[in-house]
Amino acid sequence: MSDLSCADPAGSVGAFLCRAGQHLRAAAIENPRMEARLLLAEAMGVDQSALLREPRAPVPPPAAARFGEMLRRRLAHEPMAFLLGRQGFWTLELEVSPETLIPRADSEAIVEAALAVLPSPGGRVLDLGTGTGCLLLAVLSERPDAFGVGVDLAPGAAALAARNAAANGLAGRAAFLAGDWATALSGRFDLVLSNPPYIESAAIPGLMPEVAAHEPARALDGGVDGLDAYRRIVAALPDLLQPQGCAVLELGLGQRAAVSALAEAAGLAIRGCHADLGGVERALVLAAR
Repeated sequence: MSDLSCADPAGSVGAFLCRAGQHLRAAAIENPRMEARLLLAEAMGVDQSALLREPRAPVPPPAAARFGEMLRRRLAHEPMAFLLGRQGFWTLELEVSPETLIPRADSEAIVEAALAVLPSPGGRVLDLGTGTGCLLLAVLSERPDAFGVGVDLAPGAAALAARNAAANGLAGRAAFLAGDWATALSGRFDLVLSNPPYIESAAIPGLMPEVAAHEPARALDGGVDGLDAYRRIVAALPDLLQPQGCAVLELGLGQRAAVSALAEAAGLAIRGCHADLGGVERALVLAAR
């Protein structure tokens, strides 16, 4: 049964999906059929399967209004995750907002690398630039004895991460605060995580509009060479890590050599680098000497 049947009655599920799919395709949105279903299901408060079962069912006026507004925003290339207000990551469902980067599957390589080096039972974990809290919360979900601290420059992001901890049953083992990287912290950690801004400033306008126009610039812009945040983080790591502690940093494409050089200059050892599912060297593992 097609979900884009323009032969369905005006005002029906099928007709709404047909028109939305056409608009999304014209706006160069990938997977227009799937996105139309996601938006209409969200607006109507039903599962997508209900749309496919009853394409001739009427769309109630309040749902039609919600759908129209969500479609308008998506046609302006606002990310789907911001329209829905949530995004899946690892085994968690997380609240997202324009104050944070949207968690991406590529970053799950950082979680895998972290779990490989964090003792079990786990110890103290620090997440610098926590955003939604996705990295820290994913690690805590797999290490029930670990405790973590997440830091973000934006107070709104730190508050959002705390809500995500509570929603996923992890509030008792996670604390979040607003701060400038590690400057407000004392004490040492068994594991430090970070997905810092690493895109070269000049490259940001050329990113897909969902990213360049809607995700927070402070979480994207890594300076002229993309390495500004790494310089600050690796300089702080020797004072943050326990003697046997490790750090796992997310990398951008082709950044392994440059970030490794910064880490070695700071007195850190390179433990390895994990690739994401696309084969990109994504998770650099560092250790205290």
